[in-house]
Amino acid sequence: MRYTVSVVSEATPVERWQAQLEEEGELTPEIVEQISRLHGDRGIRAIDAVSENRVKTYRDFTIVVGYEDEYIVEGGGCTCKDSEYNLDAEDPTDLCWHVLAVAIARRVGHVDYHDMWYSEVREFL
Repeated sequence: MRYTVSVVSEATPVERWQAQLEEEGELTPEIVEQISRLHGDRGIRAIDAVSENRVKTYRDFTIVVGYEDEYIVEGGGCTCKDSEYNLDAEDPTDLCWHVLAVAIARRVGHVDYHDMWYSEVREFL
């Protein structure tokens, strides 16, 4: 007798919308609804950032251009104050909009890639 486990049913809500987005390759109305329902204003801001081409990958970092600064996103974390002070590390759905934007942009192929080091760019800012 062979048993199979449904991976989708065991996935977190974040993993479910990410898998669906990976499969679709685009933000469908259903996925936008899932993201906005689960993440609220942070989800909407993330979608806006992706549509405005504000997710940028360099040789060393992925950056999200925010409203007041640029934020480094790597390893599922972010350098923004929201991540540092407001998020519950125990809650997998509690993510800043910068992390959400990177997750979305990568799955829809909407990352602005720059073949240079981010430190080279920061020198000009």
